[in-house]
Amino acid sequence: MARRKSLVSRVTKKYQATIPQEVRKVLKIAQGDCVAFEIESGQVILKKVPSLDWNYLNAVAETLGEWESAADEEAYSDL
Repeated sequence: MARRKSLVSRVTKKYQATIPQEVRKVLKIAQGDCVAFEIESGQVILKKVPSLDWNYLNAVAETLGEWESAADEEAYSDL
């Protein structure tokens, strides 16, 4: 079983904390990256959020217009 390691960071007046260097290395976090906090059974899990692929998202967005017809609005209005 892997040994648990504790790292400490102080919280500022604005409730900000520095992510320790060792954690940044493990998660490969760089300046400008986003992180997510997941709460599970009273524990907080920090994860790096993958970068968005804007080309893919823009391509997918173009296909969503097919759901904007008046017939669709009527058919799904009670959902």
